[in-house]
Amino acid sequence: MKIGHSGKAAILFGLGAMMFYLVMVLGTLRYLTDLAVLLPFDLRPTGYSQVDAAVLLEALGVAGRQYYLTRQIPLDTLYPALLALTLISTLRWRASRFGPTLMTRIGVPLAILTATFDYLENIGIGLMLHGGADPTLVQATSTATIVKSALTTAAILVVVAAVASVLLRRMSRQRA
Repeated sequence: MKIGHSGKAAILFGLGAMMFYLVMVLGTLRYLTDLAVLLPFDLRPTGYSQVDAAVLLEALGVAGRQYYLTRQIPLDTLYPALLALTLISTLRWRASRFGPTLMTRIGVPLAILTATFDYLENIGIGLMLHGGADPTLVQATSTATIVKSALTTAAILVVVAAVASVLLRRMSRQRA
């Protein structure tokens, strides 16, 4: 039995992901940036050193750490799943309507890996907010941040390429 896929799921998940992303960037992450006068861990795609982490944790103070744990982390618990569902739904819609490609085949595992590393990052940030900037923990969390950032970029580019190929094909047919 073949299951059809509509673009509606991709649109709904995408709107949800965008809503959470905007709330985080314009709300919780902006608040944390203003409070610490430093970028929060989530806004450091190239990672951070043990010294950077210790300075940020100190600048956040007890109230900032609590805010990070109770506001930002819960939002960022939902966002990775919504982003992955958006990317996967878009790829499955593209594959069901126009046939599978290498991009649609590699995109789904890439989206899942992206969410996985985002969750690993969140766990590490939560542990640092609770227990401080242990060098091993900071290194592991920073690595998760870097990998998450690279995978997110790759996953989004795969989806853009998969959808763009359909649009380019349509445009070339219209010209012919």
